[in-house]
Amino acid sequence: MSQLTEKALAKSLKNLMKTTPLSKITVNDIVNGCGVNRRTLYYHFHDMYELLEWIFKTEVHDAIGENRTYKTWKKGFKQLLEYLKENEKMVLNTYHSIGREYLEFHLYNEVFNLVYDVINELSEGKNISEKGKKFITDFYKFAFVGLLLEWIKSNMKDSPEEIVENLDKIISGDMQKDLRNFETKITN
Repeated sequence: MSQLTEKALAKSLKNLMKTTPLSKITVNDIVNGCGVNRRTLYYHFHDMYELLEWIFKTEVHDAIGENRTYKTWKKGFKQLLEYLKENEKMVLNTYHSIGREYLEFHLYNEVFNLVYDVINELSEGKNISEKGKKFITDFYKFAFVGLLLEWIKSNMKDSPEEIVENLDKIISGDMQKDLRNFETKITN
């Protein structure tokens, strides 16, 4: 029952954000949109910003799904872009509000996890420190999320397919090269 209520509250907030700036949305607006009372929202979330954070935490993670391997990372990243595009009004509303930090935090977190899983897979059997793997992962995380934020800032004009295709052209083979470079420096 709890998750159904959280999903109903999330759906209500997302619907409101299609037409109303986040700063103009009230807790009453959210609860009226799904037929519950204020106490119900406060039972599940501290405030509407925590609800917004919950939306991004669950939905961004779900968008990537299990596509966290070297062979599937492009599909996972494309699905993330498609999720953002499908929720364009909510994403742009969040991007242009005080709630932007919630969007950015969860993009950075999920992209880090996606890239780290790929780096971990590619580094199997190699002598690479955890610190080295995290450094490489952070580099790609900032590049990927930088692209995402610039895409959002420019109103998501390019297609997810085009972005992933161009990204693949730029980094194809680079992760393996980066790992070799880190392995060489550690073992010498």
